[in-house]
Amino acid sequence: MAHNSTTDYCFLGKSGLKVSNVCLGSLTFQKIDEGLGANSSPTQLKTEEDVYKLLDRFVELGGNFIDTANIYGKGRAETMIGNWLSKKNRDDVVIASKVRFRMSDKPNDIGLSRRHIMQSVEESLKRLQTDYIDLYQAHMWDSATPIEETFRAFDDLVRCGKIRYIGVSNLNGWRLQKVVDTIKYAGMNPVVSLQQQYSLLCRYPEFEELEVCTNEGIGVIPWSPLKGGLLTGKYKRGEVPDPNTTRIGHVAKDEKRLIQLSAPAWSSYSDNDNYWKIIDKLSSISKKHGL
Repeated sequence: MAHNSTTDYCFLGKSGLKVSNVCLGSLTFQKIDEGLGANSSPTQLKTEEDVYKLLDRFVELGGNFIDTANIYGKGRAETMIGNWLSKKNRDDVVIASKVRFRMSDKPNDIGLSRRHIMQSVEESLKRLQTDYIDLYQAHMWDSATPIEETFRAFDDLVRCGKIRYIGVSNLNGWRLQKVVDTIKYAGMNPVVSLQQQYSLLCRYPEFEELEVCTNEGIGVIPWSPLKGGLLTGKYKRGEVPDPNTTRIGHVAKDEKRLIQLSAPAWSSYSDNDNYWKIIDKLSSISKKHGL
């Protein structure tokens, strides 16, 4: 992979792993009916050819960091990335995946138990067509499983070479600190990254989670940095987003039924003066810099 001179690379947390400063997410690598609530959209990448073009362009621009999860399309996103990866030099790409959510109706096919982690990593490795996953992340907190069980399983996977680094996602401040302290006490491999929703419309992580990350040397991977498209500047005051071409418009059709995750409710922002002030300021800054 030829590194683009305009691409910045940084170490992931306190690890020696260098990743591009932009990580390509793969939540949209699925059919509309496979989407989780608000994550479904008419703009999903529905064919493998579309996915390949996006991945090729990302790498061409110098990107080397790709994030996925077993739950995205119930394995479909990992499968498409794996098919693409099989035709590339594996060592050129940093692959991140996640485990936590229910993958079937079987009672043990959910959570962060040792059993589910061990089963899930094997299935992800098979779909991704690789011998190792660079960054394996706990997708969310699991109150049913002791922290020691979860992270000893992750530690064992690092030791046997199936994963290289451990990450977490969607943890609040006290839980993240508890994980860090438990791992230190037990002498296990550390958590190197936190994947958390973070943008100009979602700044709550600044109160606690990012403070923990700064104090403990944990890297931050923001998800939905454009808040489902709300921060792109393509939406205008007084206009209703098109339900056939935008995720925000698609969700707005049925806001009560869908969970508002990375595609937030348009009704929460259409008359929100603070939102429009942010957009106006971003627009003026963009124009000033020709971006």
